Amino acid sequence: MNLPLIAGSISTILFALATLPMLVTAVRTRDMESYSLGNIATSNLANAVHSVYVFSLPVGPIWLLHSFYVVATALMLTWYLRFRRPAEPGPARPPARLDELAGAAG
Repeated sequence: MNLPLIAGSISTILFALATLPMLVTAVRTRDMESYSLGNIATSNLANAVHSVYVFSLPVGPIWLLHSFYVVATALMLTWYLRFRRPAEPGPARPPARLDELAGAAG
């Protein structure tokens, strides 16, 4: 094994270990309020696009790391959609008008 392969293997393990507590906490508590749907969705899209590049490379630690991220972000998206709290019922408040916002600021 050469130094870049060793470094890639060690970093893959460290990145995975750093991400695992988030996944364990999310599935254990089912509390997804601190996560942003936009961020999770964008991460999934980025992983899909990045897969074209990663999987064109020779098999190595980067494949494992990227595969882990693909699975992790897909799980987070699934859990976010599954465990989200329903919106509380109540009357919808109409959006504020610009002149009301300007009066509140002055």
